[in-house]
Amino acid sequence: MNKEQILNTIKIKVEEKVHAFEKLIAETRASNNDTKSSMGDKYETGREMLQQEINNLQRQLNETLSQQAVLQKITSEPSLKVQNGALVKTDKGLFYVSVSVGEIIFNDQKIMTVSVESPLIKAMSGKTKDDQFMINTMLQTIEEIW
Repeated sequence: MNKEQILNTIKIKVEEKVHAFEKLIAETRASNNDTKSSMGDKYETGREMLQQEINNLQRQLNETLSQQAVLQKITSEPSLKVQNGALVKTDKGLFYVSVSVGEIIFNDQKIMTVSVESPLIKAMSGKTKDDQFMINTMLQTIEEIW
């Protein structure tokens, strides 16, 4: 498994999310400016709703920027135990411990990207190859760690 390529794929996905949020914020701000009018209170509610949407998008952008910062600290060095930056194969699937951006396809394999804060990673944190752990009453075995 080429962890460096997997990490780069995740970085690109997060970068695309950052650009998408920045674009949405700019478009929403532009539409907010369009509603400025001397028509009175009728437009104040609409402007407030747009401002709330901008605030929501800004919060999501900040979370995505935090994910980007976490990714900058991750190396593609081999891991012997489950930790940030580890690629873990269990009998139930393949997991990359980094940030949670969902499923990625790499070399025709599904890899779930999972945050160290997730219950799954907390259950397997620090474990090594052939160790078992329990999550949601399901016993899993760690088959390989890269």
